[in-house]
Amino acid sequence: MDSPMGTRGRNHGHRCLRVRKGWRMRYRKLGYVALNVTDLDRSAAFYGGLLGLEPAGEVGAARAFRCSTNHHDVLLYRADMPGLKRIGWEMQGDAELAAARARFADAGFAPRPVAAGDCEALCQGESFRLTEPATGVTFEYYAAQRQPAAAWTPTVAKIQRLGHVVLNVQRFDQALASLTGDFGFVVSDRIADMVAFMRCFPNPFHHSLAVARSDANRLNHVNFMVSDIDDVGRAIYRMKAAGVPIVFGPGRHVPSESIFLYFLDPDGLTIEYSFGMEEFPEHDARAPRRLEPKLEILDCWGGQPTARMGAVGAIEIAA
Repeated sequence: MDSPMGTRGRNHGHRCLRVRKGWRMRYRKLGYVALNVTDLDRSAAFYGGLLGLEPAGEVGAARAFRCSTNHHDVLLYRADMPGLKRIGWEMQGDAELAAARARFADAGFAPRPVAAGDCEALCQGESFRLTEPATGVTFEYYAAQRQPAAAWTPTVAKIQRLGHVVLNVQRFDQALASLTGDFGFVVSDRIADMVAFMRCFPNPFHHSLAVARSDANRLNHVNFMVSDIDDVGRAIYRMKAAGVPIVFGPGRHVPSESIFLYFLDPDGLTIEYSFGMEEFPEHDARAPRRLEPKLEILDCWGGQPTARMGAVGAIEIAA
């Protein structure tokens, strides 16, 4: 059976093996996430006031928010369909960015340069984008963002960082092979053949990206790590008071050991607060576990998600 990527897909693995030899991708971190929302004012009030991100002005047509030393950790774009526009990945430096671009080009991905004016608006240096073929998600790569002069100051929650993005994927096996092969992610744990948690090597956190087997490709959720367990508890009552649906939690995940709470933004996109996460050394890390597909793995406290969790989140396909 032919690859859905056509001829390039059939030859792609051999080229990629040659590119991978003696070198591997070196990420610094998950850089930012760009989301599509149907009402910018309504979503800005949620992400700034209820979630606790700091408004960071406009980036072209987007509204920017931050929860770290980054210029932005979240970009909100106006669109008819709410969901995921793209994911930004920060590499360890200019040399690592150039090596990644060469690797992708040699493997047949045709990385697309981001226009100089757009890079300036994003407060980034040279950047490029490409599409992950199994999920359709646009990944953007860059080496650094210019940091704002003012320090990040938490408000309603002591958010530590943008934590991770989880994708529902229809072609789970293909997505996992692509992300761990072509894109250099490393599996930390799996739940059978249903979910794979991956770290962007050599970033130590248990996962910055995960994929879950599903009937269609879509965004499952976006996570924000908090630095105080009380932030999870306070969020329960803050969200309830504002009429925000809580769709899972509070509870504790077995794979990452995180305490979590999931709730919905105004468009129904799923957002997570979590506290705590296993960290891996760059060398001699433990082997990934293969966990049983049981609800107790998702929440060892015995909870379970509602049907609304991860139900909304169209993936924007780049032209």
